[in-house]
Amino acid sequence: MSKRKVRTFSATDRDMDMLEAVATYHGFSKSATIVNLIKKEFWRIFPAGTDVVPPDMGARIEEEMANGDKS
Repeated sequence: MSKRKVRTFSATDRDMDMLEAVATYHGFSKSATIVNLIKKEFWRIFPAGTDVVPPDMGARIEEEMANGDKS
């Protein structure tokens, strides 16, 4: 696992209030909530990973086939 780094971002007060509400609902920190949401979206968009971020070893990868069925 790689080291964690402190990052910063800009957000409106309303965005921060929404983040706080979601984090409280799930029982996570705001930081963990952001990371978990990004992970969900990343794997939804790139189910087979990317050149830089490959899937975890043993991950089951579902890709849509040409006819719309999932394999």
